[in-house]
Amino acid sequence: MGKGVVMSKKELIKSLGLLDVFCIATGAMISSGIFILPGVAFEKVGPAMILGYLLAGVFACVGSLATIELATAMPLAGGIYYYTERSLGPLAGTISGLLNWSAIALKSSFAIFGMSELLYQLIGTPRLACGICLTIFFLLVNLIGTNAAAWAQDIMVFILLGAMGLFFVTGVPSVEFDRFTPFFAEGKGNIGEVMALAAFVFVAFGGLLDVASVSEEVKNPKRNMPLGMLGGIITVTLLYGFVLFITVGVLPGKDLSGSLTPLADAAQKTIRGSWGYWIITVGAMMAFVTTANAGIMAAARFPFALSRDKLIPGVFSRVYGKKQLPLPSLLLTGAVMVASLFLDLESLVTVASTVIMLSFILTNISVIILRESEIQNYRPTFRTPFYPVLPLLSMLAFVWLILQMGLGAVQIAIGIVLLAVVLYFIFGRKVHLEFALMHLVARISKCRISGHGLETELRDILRDRDGIAQDDFDDLVEHSSVMILDQRVSLPDLFDLVSRKMAPVLGCSSRELDEKLLIRESESSTVISPTVAIPHLTLEGRSQFRMMMVKCTEGIEFTPDATDVNAVIFLFGSPDRRNFHLRSLAAIAQTIQGRSFESRWRKAGTPEQLQDVFLLGKRRRGF
Repeated sequence: MGKGVVMSKKELIKSLGLLDVFCIATGAMISSGIFILPGVAFEKVGPAMILGYLLAGVFACVGSLATIELATAMPLAGGIYYYTERSLGPLAGTISGLLNWSAIALKSSFAIFGMSELLYQLIGTPRLACGICLTIFFLLVNLIGTNAAAWAQDIMVFILLGAMGLFFVTGVPSVEFDRFTPFFAEGKGNIGEVMALAAFVFVAFGGLLDVASVSEEVKNPKRNMPLGMLGGIITVTLLYGFVLFITVGVLPGKDLSGSLTPLADAAQKTIRGSWGYWIITVGAMMAFVTTANAGIMAAARFPFALSRDKLIPGVFSRVYGKKQLPLPSLLLTGAVMVASLFLDLESLVTVASTVIMLSFILTNISVIILRESEIQNYRPTFRTPFYPVLPLLSMLAFVWLILQMGLGAVQIAIGIVLLAVVLYFIFGRKVHLEFALMHLVARISKCRISGHGLETELRDILRDRDGIAQDDFDDLVEHSSVMILDQRVSLPDLFDLVSRKMAPVLGCSSRELDEKLLIRESESSTVISPTVAIPHLTLEGRSQFRMMMVKCTEGIEFTPDATDVNAVIFLFGSPDRRNFHLRSLAAIAQTIQGRSFESRWRKAGTPEQLQDVFLLGKRRRGF
């Protein structure tokens, strides 16, 4: 390994803001789907293609709500792959990772195909050779670094939106409404075929996969992911509707049907002379550039994440240089995109649409599994509305749309799934991973999972997402003793149990500790809320401070007025730790005042989950 090119940690630098998220999503969606496919779509159903695009946008928006929820809960590289693996297990994760990687790579190859076709028509460059050179160029752009690639993406998206805006403004006066009659193509157009068209053009709305896969590099994902993703899909859906309305309204049907340059042809009529053609041609080029650029950026994160979880060879999780670039993953993605250029255009579109819809199905399943498993540290800041009705309806809709794609697309998708299964049995079967489905089965069967791997992983993700800095109190909580009592106990019995467990640690007799606790409670009640008490003692010795948490499901009668205390936090410290003793009391008080404390404490069923209630609680930190 050369000097200065050294692998370091496997985390990616957070460099993407709200504008970057919006532009990655928007740029990835505005591409060949609008600049090339409308002519093909018009040939199938006539002016009703506008409805097909709008329906695809609605399905994409509804289906993406689950993706947004998961992205705010687990903003890590790999996006949908990671969500699927942590909810359904390594096998499903491997399948999801390969499907999503294939979808984005194929969609990006579709954009490069469109760019090559455009250059061929303009200057006669060989299509395949041009496509290979363009793939290498975009790969080099991403090797400069994510921040540079995102900066270039922002500029190109604004140029693109400007060109589309000019097309719309100049096109409105030229619209002839009789061109919309008949709305359905004679002998072809009906609502069933419009729905099939919506499935076919769904590739045009796959840009949200790009954003989910780079979520680990997004600053403040709680805010930027929902706003950027929803803003992108709504903007693109409306833009498609307006642009197609102008295109159909100004071009005769015979000119539009089958055209591979429908918008440029329409622009020649709305913007007089050759200027219109060239403005939209440049806009199309920007669209192809943004899709290809964002696609390589996003697709490379899938092998990175799969390798990080040891589901494919470890070389693909290596990052290099000061900018922490996933170089092997980028190179592999570029190679796959070059290979995809040898496919025909319709295969690229059909297969990409199919696997994208499969990915949306997996995200909705993941949301249901994660919510129903009642994992404590699954804490999205955006939640899918009308749960569980909307996720279930979304899955049924995508299954129906996939069936409209035909047997060929389904067969190719099954081939990708089978390849993922082979990879899993070579690499992934050795991976022992705790996932949400295990928790759901345990909850239904009323068993407890002994491990805490998934909860710990999600806790660390939340700390990174929310910028939670660990302090001395967190260290105290992590090393605290925990006791869970399923039956109601009296106050003397509680103190006796705690004294027997803590006395050896504190270096005193259990009888002495028990007596001190009873005396302390008789002098002044330590109950600070109807369900929480904080007994605390100062003991002889030096440099000693211990914490013990007790949860009693049925409650403890501390006083006649506090009969249902179920959270008891014991603090034991030596005189020289008095300042820390007071700060710990303040930290506990701040945590239990949080709105979600009681519900999370009540749901917690393991010692680690009880500790996490305090480790992730809202309070002032850094003392």
